[in-house]
Amino acid sequence: MNWNLMFFVNSVLLGVGLAMDAFSVSLANGLNEPLMKRGRMSLIAGVFAVFQAAMPMIGWRCVHTIAQYFQAFERMIPWIALILLLYIGGKMLMEGIKGNEEECETLSLGFATLMVQGIATSIDALSVGLAISEYSWIMAFVCSVIIAVVTFFICISGLQIGKIMGTRLTGKANVLGGVILICIGLEIFIKGVFFG
Repeated sequence: MNWNLMFFVNSVLLGVGLAMDAFSVSLANGLNEPLMKRGRMSLIAGVFAVFQAAMPMIGWRCVHTIAQYFQAFERMIPWIALILLLYIGGKMLMEGIKGNEEECETLSLGFATLMVQGIATSIDALSVGLAISEYSWIMAFVCSVIIAVVTFFICISGLQIGKIMGTRLTGKANVLGGVILICIGLEIFIKGVFFG
């Protein structure tokens, strides 16, 4: 593969495609915290961007070292994403239905939950390692950085939209956020198991 315009276009398109799950989760996070500060928004978007950059590089490394094990693990990716997002979304949904806004906000935006969200929304990016396996290490790294930058800006927009909607949906934001996360988990699962 050569350094050319198509390399950059493909990297941006990969970033957009991979960032859609993170966008939806960012939207849910924005719904849950309509008064979120810019620094917190940057932190959340940054976490998603780092995971989206790391997973293709891990996948690329696996393809170049332990490809036979990676292919077996790849079949488990939809199941892992489904379990993680069902857990987070289910908790948010239950707390939203109970009306315990404060506890749900802690759950949905705490550090550990943010890490789980980052893994759940980026785990499918491991398979991008197969798509970029013909790249040299430096090209794979540049591609991953482009994916991270695209993801960051897409997630910032998701958080902003969620914040705007969250102020209008006060009291129902946790329920809507939980439903969104559950739907994302089901979408990843169905796409990965039945159409993957």
